[in-house]
Amino acid sequence: MQLANSPHAYGAVAKAFHWSIVALVLIGWIFGTFGEELPRGAPRNLGLFVHITAGLLILAISLPRLVWHFADTKPPPEPNPFGHWADRLATFAHYALYVLVIAAPLAGIATLFARGDALPVLGLFDIASPMAADRTTARSVKEVHEVLANALLVLALLHAAAALFHHWVLRDRTLVRMLPGRR
Repeated sequence: MQLANSPHAYGAVAKAFHWSIVALVLIGWIFGTFGEELPRGAPRNLGLFVHITAGLLILAISLPRLVWHFADTKPPPEPNPFGHWADRLATFAHYALYVLVIAAPLAGIATLFARGDALPVLGLFDIASPMAADRTTARSVKEVHEVLANALLVLALLHAAAALFHHWVLRDRTLVRMLPGRR
């Protein structure tokens, strides 16, 4: 198993970071979007806990992922008929994903704190809110959190669609290089 990236594929570390964040973003978005549909009480509380935990894990994984991104040389882009502007657009999209993956959970934490609620950290301990509850601020920050989370999901879906376009239309190795278990 190749841990680091090579000129032809991403390594196991980059793939593990990528696919872990994909799974956590989907889990966090689903529970954040549909958690209010759960019955009140224990099911809804569990849904909120899963949503918050997914966000915290996204943050915890994103920071070392960024370090790895800059420390390990990534494979060069596959040749494509669209030229360098497509590579630049892809680079911009990747950096936008990094920003959203960090900003959305931070806005979620800010929402909890603006409500005056503690932040449950993986069920191990709570971090008390450093501010007094303010409903107006909490609503505003929650809207920002929702916009960031929805933008993250839309951009991630466009990212996935681009990978599928590379695979099925351009027939290059862009997608295959990031799939788990592939060399």
